[in-house]
Amino acid sequence: MQQVEKWGVFEVSRKGKSDGNPFRDYTMAVNFKGEKEELTVNGFYDGDGIYRARFMPSCEGKYSYTISGNFADTAEEPEGVFEVTAPAGNNRGPVVVADNIRLRYADGTPYYSIGTTCYAWVNQPMERQEQTLETLRGSAFNKIRFCFFPKFYEFNTKEPITYPFIAGNGEGLDPELVEKEKEHKMFFPGMKDEEPNYSFDYTRPNVEHFQRFDLRIAQLMEMGIEADLILMHPYDKWGLNQMGKEACDFYLRYVAARYGAYRNVWWSLSNEYDFIKTKTAEDWERYGQIVSESDPYHRLLSVHNGIVPYDFSKPWITHCSLQRVDFYRTTEDTDRYLEQYEKPVVWDEICYEGNIGLGWGNITAQELVRRFWEAMLRGGHCGHGETYLDPEDVLWWSHGGVLKGESPARLQFLLDILKEVPGGCLTKGEGLFDELVGYAGGHVGEGRAACYDYSIHYLGFCQPAVRPVILPEEGEYEVELIDTWDMTVTLVGKMKGYNKITMPGKQYMALRIRKVG
Repeated sequence: MQQVEKWGVFEVSRKGKSDGNPFRDYTMAVNFKGEKEELTVNGFYDGDGIYRARFMPSCEGKYSYTISGNFADTAEEPEGVFEVTAPAGNNRGPVVVADNIRLRYADGTPYYSIGTTCYAWVNQPMERQEQTLETLRGSAFNKIRFCFFPKFYEFNTKEPITYPFIAGNGEGLDPELVEKEKEHKMFFPGMKDEEPNYSFDYTRPNVEHFQRFDLRIAQLMEMGIEADLILMHPYDKWGLNQMGKEACDFYLRYVAARYGAYRNVWWSLSNEYDFIKTKTAEDWERYGQIVSESDPYHRLLSVHNGIVPYDFSKPWITHCSLQRVDFYRTTEDTDRYLEQYEKPVVWDEICYEGNIGLGWGNITAQELVRRFWEAMLRGGHCGHGETYLDPEDVLWWSHGGVLKGESPARLQFLLDILKEVPGGCLTKGEGLFDELVGYAGGHVGEGRAACYDYSIHYLGFCQPAVRPVILPEEGEYEVELIDTWDMTVTLVGKMKGYNKITMPGKQYMALRIRKVG
C-alpha cells in the first residue's frame, strides 16, 4: 500500500486524452476519503497525455480515492487506497491563522515569518537556482517571495529560461487591454521601452515551466521554507498583463489545482497590484474569490500593494501583505493594521539592504534589522531583501544566488530570541516614551500596560549610557541586555522596583525582563 506523511503530498496520475486543448477541454476530479476527512480536488493536465491530482491529507490512517471526469474514455484504475503516516522531520503542517492575528503551524508551533524576496530566482539558470537553495539552507529565512511569471525591470532584462505559456498567436489576449496598457504604460527607472511579445497561446500552459516550479516548491517544503507565490505583477514586456478575463481565470484555477496541495504554499495575487493599470478593482475581487474557491485547503492569501494598501477586510484575504507606508515610516504601523483589520500583518517589502541608486534598495543592514525588530515586537512579521550592485547585475532580490549583506545573521539572532517567547507571541505594550515594548501574550488594543512576566524593551537608534528600569515592588525580575547588532545576551542581574542600570551607549540595544519563577 502506498504511504504518505500527514500534511505531505499524495499524487494520483492517469493517462487521458490529448486531442484539442486538453488543458481546457477535459476535466479530472478525485474524491479523497479518510476516517476523519473527505475532500474533492481538481486535477490538471501535465502534458504527454498525463492528468494529475494532488492531495494533502490532514489526518493519519487509511484513505481511499475515486477518480471522475471526462479526461479518459475508460478510466484506468478509477479507485485506490493509501495510508497516511505520522509527520516527520520539520513537517509541522501548513502555516495557518490562529487567534485572528497570529500565525502558527497546524501542529500548534508558533510561526514567526522571517521572509526574503527573490522575485525571479526560479527563472534563472539552473546552476544559480541550486546556489540559491544552498544559500537558503544556511539562513534564517522561513519564507521566500517569488514570481510565477518572468520579470522585466532594472537589473532584470534577460529572458527567462522558460515561459509560462507555449508559443502561439496570442490567443487569450484582450485587445482592449493591449491598448489600455499602451495608454497607461508606467515608467520604471532603468526599463527599456520595448514592445510586448504577443506570440504566446495563453490558453496552453508550458508544462516545462510549471514542472520546474513543482520541483522548487517541493524542495522549499522539505527545507521548511514557505513559498509565497506571486501570481501577477506589473513588470511585464511579454503581454502577460493583457490576458483576457477567461484566460486569467483559467490560469488561476490551474495554478490552484497544481500547487494547492503543497503545505508551504501561500498565495499572493499580485506584487504591487496598484501598478497594473490593466486590472480593475472588480478584477482583483474576482481573482481573489477564484483562488479562494479553487483552493480546497484555503492557503494563506493576500494582495501586495505598491502605494495604496488593499482593503484587507475582504473575507477571502487571510492576512495583510504590506509594503512600507513611505520611505521613512514602515513597520511602526504594525499595531495600527492589527487593530484595523484584526488579521496577521506581514511586511513583505520594507526597503532592501543594498547600495543601488534607488532609495528602496540602498538602506543599511542596521536599518533593515531595526525595522524587523519594530515589526516583531508589535506582533507582526517582516521580510528581507538585498540589492547590492553586482558586475553582472545578479542581485539577490530578484536573481537569488549568494548573499553579501550583514543583516541575515542578525535576523537569525532575532528568530532565536523570538523562539524563546512564552506562548509564542508578542504584543505591543506600554513603556517609556523612547522605547518599544513587546510582551508575551495579550491582545492588541486591550490593556496595553506592560506585562513584566516576560517583556522585551527595544531602544532602536537611541544610545543611552544609563537606563532607568521601573519594575513592580513585588517579586523578583531577571534583566538581560541584548545587543541586537553584535548578537549577544548579557545578564544584568535580578532586581525589583526602581533601578538605574549602566548601558554601553550603543544603538540597537534591548532589555529583556523575565519574572523569576
